[in-house]
Amino acid sequence: RMIRQLVLSTAEVTTLAGSGDLGSTDGIGVNADFKTPNGIVEVNGNLYVTDSSDNKIRKIVISTGEVATFAGSGSFGSADGTGTAASFKSPTGITSDGTNLYIADSGGNTIREIEIATGVVTTLAGSGAFGSADGSAAEGSFFTPSGVVTDGVNVYVADTGNHKIRKVTIATGEITTLAGTGDTDSADGTGTAAGFHSPDRIASDGTYLYVSDSGNHKIRQIEIFSAEVTTLAGSGIPGNVDQTGVSASFTNPRGIVFDGLNLYVADSGAIIRQIVISTGAVTTIAGDASDQNSINGIGTAAKFNKPEGITTDGTNLYVADSNHRLIRKIVIATAKVYTLAGSGFFGSSDATATSASFNYPFGITTDGVSLFVTDTHNNKIRKIVLSSGVVTTFAGSGGVGDTDDTGPFASFWHPTGITTDGIHLYVTDTLNHKIRKIGISTGIVSTLAGSGEEGSTDEAGTEASFSNPKGITTDGTNLYVTDSGNHKIRQIVLSSGVVTTLAGSGDDWTADGLGTSASFRSPYGITTDGTSLYVTDSSARTIRQVVISTGLVTTLAGSGDEGTADGTGSAATFMRPVGITSDGTSLFVVDYLSHQIRKID
Repeated sequence: RMIRQLVLSTAEVTTLAGSGDLGSTDGIGVNADFKTPNGIVEVNGNLYVTDSSDNKIRKIVISTGEVATFAGSGSFGSADGTGTAASFKSPTGITSDGTNLYIADSGGNTIREIEIATGVVTTLAGSGAFGSADGSAAEGSFFTPSGVVTDGVNVYVADTGNHKIRKVTIATGEITTLAGTGDTDSADGTGTAAGFHSPDRIASDGTYLYVSDSGNHKIRQIEIFSAEVTTLAGSGIPGNVDQTGVSASFTNPRGIVFDGLNLYVADSGAIIRQIVISTGAVTTIAGDASDQNSINGIGTAAKFNKPEGITTDGTNLYVADSNHRLIRKIVIATAKVYTLAGSGFFGSSDATATSASFNYPFGITTDGVSLFVTDTHNNKIRKIVLSSGVVTTFAGSGGVGDTDDTGPFASFWHPTGITTDGIHLYVTDTLNHKIRKIGISTGIVSTLAGSGEEGSTDEAGTEASFSNPKGITTDGTNLYVTDSGNHKIRQIVLSSGVVTTLAGSGDDWTADGLGTSASFRSPYGITTDGTSLYVTDSSARTIRQVVISTGLVTTLAGSGDEGTADGTGSAATFMRPVGITSDGTSLFVVDYLSHQIRKID
């Protein structure tokens, strides 16, 4: 959650803006904060950043580091308007022709245009429905577009979910497919005979487009006039080998930019790569890929990379090691860490143990026989049999949607939290703002609560509303949900689906108190011992306790300051606590930014 500056001549890296905390505060330099800064473009001495999770476009004056909200109300929506009167749905890629900004509004399946001088936001292309139809601005469709670049006449789009490269004519909004079969493939060829796998970002030198073909671990080159697609660099095997052309390797490359001679690539292996276009030579210019390894070992000798979810069977902890796309196991008695499942590479392959692949596993729960994992960026629920390590897809087509159906015919949009009562799974379908229910024996997916519209209404079933719900737990009678966007703890009666607010005023603040007199700052993970709830109040960097019978909220641990100090109660510090579970004696907390598992007696 920072904007970093890398001096090419010296490789010196500094922080231009962002505290690292989760938030949306405008300010100067490290006094500002972001939620999920994603795309970035420079125009006339200013940077414009898509803050995806905050649904905003932020502006940074490079000379001073001053951060301001340029457009977007912060609400999840698709309203055109001026400045903060407009709304976005998870904006990602951004580009400019010097007069306008063009944005891949990924969750809205549209391309948005912002006039820089006035801040007026309009929809340039896309009906808003998921699809791959070519056609007019209002009739054509996209599927989670991510990257955009412009030559002043057209906007070229990395249409990630469709595995295609699309072209939008600025004057008319007409959408056409430039390249890509639509299937996950890596074949070079011309136009729709070529294949891509989750193309992410896109750059151009005016003659060629350069695409970070993330799922194929390659950098592809497209001649704009002929639409001929070739592989510029990357073997297709994940790695961080510096070499020339296809002898080099990348790991899910994402951001890409051109400076007139070279391409610079943000490699998900935590490094910045340079590609000399004339030769295809690849070098690493910043970052240390070796520092990101998921190392097995005992206690602090083990290493994680931004873990999110955690659960326990009383003997072991199971951790979704999200940024490494692994499921880890920790023996509580010895603190020994193993890798249970996942190759570490991006994918959705069903297989056994480390032959399987995930794409940002997030939430995790167990019924004692299997683990169930929200594979968030694959929009799937995965199942791991503990005795064998066999990984299968339990529910979810992989496409974005909110379809209630059985197993692979159902769809989700960014599922995160998951819990079980032994008969059903309950999932926070975050970007659908819903709570979904899945029968373990049947695989039938249904919507338990949530209208699908962002809100905070207390009502029954689909008459209720949520805002980016994250964590979920159950005591067998009720579900308890961290309604993160509303800064509240919600309760759902399982027998009736009635939703009420148990605690939280809705203000983005931290205060102990009774019920709605208390306040939270983006509460995240949640667990229960049947009497109390324990909540990771993520942005407040504290662990909160909520007495279920009264709604009384107190702070159990954490000073609120950022740090990794061990200590008792408020003498301890956290970086960003997220997942939480209990074995009945202790709490175990995933501290995302310190890559640690913390224990609270």
